[in-house]
Amino acid sequence: MEGDFATPDAGEGAAPEVRALAKVVARLRAEVVDLEGGASMTAVLERAKGVVMAQEGVSADAAYQLLLDRAEQRRRTLLEECWIALGRIGEGGAPASVRPAAPPSDPPREDPSPFSTPRYVLGGARPAGHGRALDQLARGLAHVRNPDDVAELLLRTLGEPEAVGAVMIYTVAAAGNLELVGSAGVSDELAGQWSRVPPLSGIAALEAVDSQEAIWLEDLRRDSARYLLIGDPPGAWPSRAWLPVPASRPTTTVVGFFRTVPGPFDARTRTLLRRAVRLCAGSLREDRGPLGGDASGEDVAAVQAVLDALPGPVVLLAPLRSESGDVEDYLIEAATPGAVDVAGRRGKELVGRRILETYPTVAGTALWDGYLDTLVTGSVYEGDPFTYEEVTAGVQQKSVYSVRASRLGGRLVVSWVRHDTSEREARLLADMQRLGNLGWAGWNLITDTITWSDQVYVIFARDPALGPMRLEELPEHLVAEDLPRLAGAVQRLLVDGRAIDEPFRITTAHGVRHLRIVAEAQRDADGTPVEVHGFFQDLSAQKDAELALRDSERENLVQRGMLKAERALGARLQETLLPIPEQSLELAGLCVDVAYMPADRGLNVGGDWYSAIELPDRSALFVVGDVAGHGLAAVGTMAQLRFTAKGMSVTGSGLPDVLGRLNALLLHTVGDERGATATMVMGRYQPWDHRLTWVRAGHPPPLLIRDGEARFLPQPEGPLLGAMHGSRYEEAVVDLLPGDHLLFYTDGLVEEPGEDISVGLDRLAAEALRLVRGGRGLMVARMLAGSGTGNRDDICVLDIHVPRGRGRAPS
Repeated sequence: MEGDFATPDAGEGAAPEVRALAKVVARLRAEVVDLEGGASMTAVLERAKGVVMAQEGVSADAAYQLLLDRAEQRRRTLLEECWIALGRIGEGGAPASVRPAAPPSDPPREDPSPFSTPRYVLGGARPAGHGRALDQLARGLAHVRNPDDVAELLLRTLGEPEAVGAVMIYTVAAAGNLELVGSAGVSDELAGQWSRVPPLSGIAALEAVDSQEAIWLEDLRRDSARYLLIGDPPGAWPSRAWLPVPASRPTTTVVGFFRTVPGPFDARTRTLLRRAVRLCAGSLREDRGPLGGDASGEDVAAVQAVLDALPGPVVLLAPLRSESGDVEDYLIEAATPGAVDVAGRRGKELVGRRILETYPTVAGTALWDGYLDTLVTGSVYEGDPFTYEEVTAGVQQKSVYSVRASRLGGRLVVSWVRHDTSEREARLLADMQRLGNLGWAGWNLITDTITWSDQVYVIFARDPALGPMRLEELPEHLVAEDLPRLAGAVQRLLVDGRAIDEPFRITTAHGVRHLRIVAEAQRDADGTPVEVHGFFQDLSAQKDAELALRDSERENLVQRGMLKAERALGARLQETLLPIPEQSLELAGLCVDVAYMPADRGLNVGGDWYSAIELPDRSALFVVGDVAGHGLAAVGTMAQLRFTAKGMSVTGSGLPDVLGRLNALLLHTVGDERGATATMVMGRYQPWDHRLTWVRAGHPPPLLIRDGEARFLPQPEGPLLGAMHGSRYEEAVVDLLPGDHLLFYTDGLVEEPGEDISVGLDRLAAEALRLVRGGRGLMVARMLAGSGTGNRDDICVLDIHVPRGRGRAPS
């Protein structure tokens, strides 16, 4: 066997005779390998020739030639064709060493519900459970000493829950052969038959080693066309798997699992087998085991006696050096009862194991450098707290440690302290959950353990005595409309391992609650979700506010629609009641220009109005009014005032009497929904004497432009219409001369927010005078109305102009 030979170290500094001896040994070793390979080839060829002779009824030479022809036609080597011929024995009823399996039966159907725990828990519903199996395996590895023990432990641990009927462990020899180093569940005869497998291209175990990927043989009839199936009889093991053993150097060990049930390996079983092989990696390493040191067994025993009496985790480490003298690992020679590694091995179970086997991720860290510095200099190493990532049964966990190391002779005494979360941090976390109305939750898919913080029970209105809610229970509390969406999120999280952020609703004794789940899955090296953590948040208060805001917005939209409709109706009514916005009239020998400009903003129409008519006695009536408010009510009041004023004036009522009656009319309707106040200016012009008699009710004074000057007429007494009972209204008189312009207008032309009205009146006088002086006297009304761009209120302007050439009135 090639493993029995070792090539001496014949470096450049070795003596000539040593180098010569090394060359001889190397040559002899190569010859032995070649002889072994040739012997294996001869044995396989002779067996294959015998099979072909029996099947085809030909001679030995003809059988040999037939094998050669088949190999050439199928582009295989002769050895590969021989192994394939042997693998096909039994087809047609002949005895078989490797018999194709019957078609696998349909695998049991999984629960199709996305809320089924067995779909995601890697332990499933099996009696032992994956978490328990891995725990038993980790504990059992503390007592194994060789690969046969590892195979027996795997079979004992996985046999019943995973229907594993046999385990075979191979290593790749120097010549590329597979050497059987451990087995369980197979007979001695079968183990001997398959103790060595030549390096053929159709060997699944070799392919697993080369690709460093697991090979799953789930349909032997199909797989036998591609692979030479190791192991007999195939009917006993209708499904198989070959998993490479992880190693820091190129993988040379592979573990085969032979199941007694047909069909595919489900995701949970694949994950379990991968983790089982990973746990066994340290025990299957070829260089594993204690190495000699410079301390006697008695010295180490004395240290162990001391450590037995110490509390806390403490270990004695012996450096393991390479041939160049570099420290490549440390051996645990003694340990306190409180020392424990990531696999759960405790105290003396750690003795004889290496640091990189018990804590594999410390290599290359500051801690590793500290060990080396202490070993060389003798100075005590006390490192800062650092985060160490542990993988226990496939679940990654982070812990914070402080480590101290001191030198004892040529060894290290190492102690460490694991830091727990401080009480203050826990209190702050609890406050954060309470104030944010959220709580964290976790689900270990290895052990099927669900953990809730206290706040989650509050959010779900669940009695803590009932424990966390199982996944199967959740649909019972969900609002039916949210069930499909949350089911999809659960599948994305637990099948694909993708993070989710999903709202959903549940029903509780206190009504419907709006919740939010934010969660992510922690996956192992194979990409399988092994743990889920995240939080639930109660968004009911925010949702209630959103719904209230939505209802308010809806009401506002309805109200806005009503206002638009009201504006449209009011505008049409206003258009019916009032003449066109701009017009020029000839009344009683006067030129009258009128302009009306509605407000630019708002949904409601205003109450500004005007009237210019000829009375039965050939005089002319001019009115400009402004009803307080907007909308249909203002338009209705405007209509009352306009028609009442015109009717009373036509019947010959005096102007003060007209205002008094209008004031009484508004006061009479004050209890009515349309009750309002209004301002008004009214004048009656007599063409025979060119005299204008006018009255006002709380309205801005008329503006007279004469002989290049502008002045406001003195105002007679006249309070607001609809303000008080018994209001008294006086009249004033002005004689109009040729060339005069007399302006009636509404306050929208002179009022600006935050500005005194006197400023607006001065601005109006200056602008009107500028227009008249500039020769635009015929356009005064429309120019002034148009100057109010961006006006907040309606603007109405009535310009009474006396044409030149008319005689002056007698004084």
